[in-house]
Amino acid sequence: MSDIQYEVVKSVPTEAVVELYRAGGWWEESPAARAIIPEMIRGSFCFLVARAPDDRIVGMGRAISDGVSDAYIQDVVVLRDMRDRGIGREIVRRLTERCREANIGWIGLIAEPETQGFYVPLGFAPLTGYQPMLHGKRR
Repeated sequence: MSDIQYEVVKSVPTEAVVELYRAGGWWEESPAARAIIPEMIRGSFCFLVARAPDDRIVGMGRAISDGVSDAYIQDVVVLRDMRDRGIGREIVRRLTERCREANIGWIGLIAEPETQGFYVPLGFAPLTGYQPMLHGKRR
């Protein structure tokens, strides 16, 4: 979608990120969850947003890395009314490109089961023989 602008940022209004997390079905409201958003953005190797012509943030994604070794792409989401326009693909493509430019050779992600087909055309494949694991209970 040519009228969408993509930008690497170090800050975004908290409410815009909350709206995107809600669109992904990942948001559990709490003051603590809101409080960590600014630091989460600043602490990401790359935090990318997609902006509509009206300046509304309609998508986001981030790469988590030390900048020299492995990277994980996380939190890729597009608002429901803006989906199926290639925005998510472009976010993943740009995050991957940014990692490659830093010579990061291992770029992974954990795809929700129904989204695996989205990532395969972007160069991702199942990590055969490995199981994603999570410490403790989910927040």
